Amino acid sequence: MTESETEPQAKSTNREELEQVVIRFAGDSGDGMQLTGGEFTRTSAVMGNDLATFPDFPAEIRAPAGTLPGVSAFQLRFSNFDIHTPGDHPDVLVAMNPAALKVHLRELKKDGILLLNTAKFRPADLKKAKYEQNPLEDGSLEGWRVIKVDLEKLTHEALAESPLDKRSKDRCKNMYALGILYWLFSRDMEPSLRYIETKFGKKLPEVAAANKRVLQSGFNYADISGIFQTAYKVAPATFMKPGRYRNIMGSQAMCLGLVAASKQSGLPIMLGSYPITPASEVLHQLSSYKHHGVVTFQAEDEIAAVCAAIGASYVGKIGITSTSGPGLALKAEAIGLAVMTELPLVVINVQRAGPSTGLPTKTEQADLLQAMFGRNGECPVVVLSATMPSDAFDISFEAVRIALKHMTPVILLSDGYIANGAEPWLIPNAADLPEINVEFATAPPEGEEFQPYARDPETLARPWALPGTPGLMHRIGGLEKQDGTGNISYDPDNHEHMVKTRAEKVARVANDIPPATTIGPESGDVLVLGWGSTRGAITGAVTRLQKAGHKVSGCSIQYLNPLPPNLESLMRSFDKVILPEMNMGQLSLLLRARFLIDIESFCKVQGQPFSSDEIEERVLASLAEVK
Repeated sequence: MTESETEPQAKSTNREELEQVVIRFAGDSGDGMQLTGGEFTRTSAVMGNDLATFPDFPAEIRAPAGTLPGVSAFQLRFSNFDIHTPGDHPDVLVAMNPAALKVHLRELKKDGILLLNTAKFRPADLKKAKYEQNPLEDGSLEGWRVIKVDLEKLTHEALAESPLDKRSKDRCKNMYALGILYWLFSRDMEPSLRYIETKFGKKLPEVAAANKRVLQSGFNYADISGIFQTAYKVAPATFMKPGRYRNIMGSQAMCLGLVAASKQSGLPIMLGSYPITPASEVLHQLSSYKHHGVVTFQAEDEIAAVCAAIGASYVGKIGITSTSGPGLALKAEAIGLAVMTELPLVVINVQRAGPSTGLPTKTEQADLLQAMFGRNGECPVVVLSATMPSDAFDISFEAVRIALKHMTPVILLSDGYIANGAEPWLIPNAADLPEINVEFATAPPEGEEFQPYARDPETLARPWALPGTPGLMHRIGGLEKQDGTGNISYDPDNHEHMVKTRAEKVARVANDIPPATTIGPESGDVLVLGWGSTRGAITGAVTRLQKAGHKVSGCSIQYLNPLPPNLESLMRSFDKVILPEMNMGQLSLLLRARFLIDIESFCKVQGQPFSSDEIEERVLASLAEVK
């Protein structure tokens, strides 16, 4: 391979410097859109850009090829400045078939680049996508820069001497499209060439050779054919702190945070889980950390999974279970057992659109009330939330810390947008991570009886007694406990006392968490408040509004139960509070009831995340009403 084959230099083409680009790849599930987007992301990370991604999978496992429900997409945004979302509307849309065009064309910016695979615009393909006329011929694509490329034909020409069969050659066409975009945006092909060799080189050398050749052919085609009059370049980001970065997805970061907490506490992890979209990646990822003392158990069902995790906590491990909304419902009774026995437990819920099976691959924030109240009896737990892929590390570490210190279950909310999205992550120095101090109960002085429900005066946490420790024999189970002794008690006054004590224990976690902070001043006309994955869209919208001179601030909270201690005073410092949520207003309901503040709820339940444009428009409309 010569230098000229890999160096991303446009020869006689104009070059334009851009601050950012948003690209969306769309096609059938078998077209490799996730792999293509992932490779562009990996390369952009290596080249020093800030980036954010949004993989968008079909809700059906295998929808018929070429149909609208079968479209798979991957959007990424890369820039030379700090960004917070994968972008509102793409500058470039790569549509591998008519269905992908129909689903995603409305999102493409006017005058945006539309790269079409013309091989798939045959009458049968158009019919599957419910086109009555060929959009390549009826003028409906006017207003966009349409680039027509027969990717299948060009791929087969590039692989004329390859021993692969026709079907295997067809599967390489995504690399041709990737090569074209690498040239268009001055990307270095070398990281992808290395990745292909690593992935296929030893076991499938013919596949590796074919993909590398097609990638190079797409790059050369864009260079030689003249289909673009201008090539573009996005310089590396300069705002990023010095250090070692890696591109990371939300569930990957969450698992690393759990392992880090294990190291800092000195306790091994035991994950009891059952596969469910989109939470299965937590099980897959943690199962690869056996060398760090992580034990993973794929149970026969959700109930067995959480009960196994509770058992692990009982014997002194970090008990963790992972699931999505339907699984959280099944785990409810066992979580109540962990509340009654006051054992540490981390329950990870990667939310998806529902109810029932719903849209299993689409994102939503509709499990908040379930996490808060979805158990029988008065059954309070701590509820935390990740807000972006890179902070999933910190919040999962925090979930373990709180569970161990306060002897309580913690539900950690993520969602499909966070779990599958990716962005650069500054790898922390292990030496800078805080210690998590754990003290197991010891035998009481001679002549005294062990009190398993005696409490720490600060946290109200009970002692963690390891079974088999001499002198610490006690009863355990789901029946109500007598305060102090832990004996079974049916006394009504004791029951009320224990209910209030368990609630107060969770409430006192507020003394152990940071205050809510704002993007911008702590008072003004409008506070855009959010939780979870709305953070990026809120940050982008608020930043633009502030630059335009509006007295608008943003706030995204990760602590949902208990809430940050300063949240009420912060909200009362603004004339209006707007709360975007991917549900029907669940946090708004809780805050109105708690603080009696009139909150303007802004809801979206489309299986898609908020865009910063949507939030900006809502705030401007609200400001106009006031004036």
